[in-house]
Amino acid sequence: MPRQARATQTVASIVEAAAQILEKGGLAAFTTNAVAERAGVSIGTLYQYFGDKNALVMALARREMEAALADVARALQGEVDPSVEGRIRAMVRTIVHAFRGRQRARKAVIQAILSQDGGISLMAPVASFIARTGETVGRFPNSLLGPLTREQVFVVSRSLMGVVRAAVLEEQPFLASRDFEDEIVRLIVAYLDAIRADPDQRRTIA
Repeated sequence: MPRQARATQTVASIVEAAAQILEKGGLAAFTTNAVAERAGVSIGTLYQYFGDKNALVMALARREMEAALADVARALQGEVDPSVEGRIRAMVRTIVHAFRGRQRARKAVIQAILSQDGGISLMAPVASFIARTGETVGRFPNSLLGPLTREQVFVVSRSLMGVVRAAVLEEQPFLASRDFEDEIVRLIVAYLDAIRADPDQRRTIA
């Protein structure tokens, strides 16, 4: 177990070093040698855990996305406005906050993922999370999403993450603003309201 704990710490140190390198120098400065030096490990140790720098980028992306979704889950379970708009705002605010710090590193990660799989690996966990949230929260009054169809989950997840992703890639100055948050909330709430108003779709949302 001590050996396993050390390995876990080593991996965490390497991933954090990757984030620091990307934040300081972007993809141009991102090499396995630079990451190993920043992490204080040998290049051989780095390659024990990561086959190449693409694997490092994907590990960093997974870490950031998992942290963001965990924050969203906590926000939805906490003391938030119980209305649909209030819960949507809690989700949007947490996702946007996840992209505020280390913006250069996140931009580099998004660029790398887009070049590898078109962003599928970035969107898939968000879509899965929204589907699970809808199934769980939809059982209660004032549900957030309800049991959305897979098509509706696709539209909601891509609408949310697509807008945030574009703002990060374009380095928009309003990324951290309340106005930007308001517009994303307006977008998603309007879509859900349209579904609720359609008699043919009412059965899909509790």
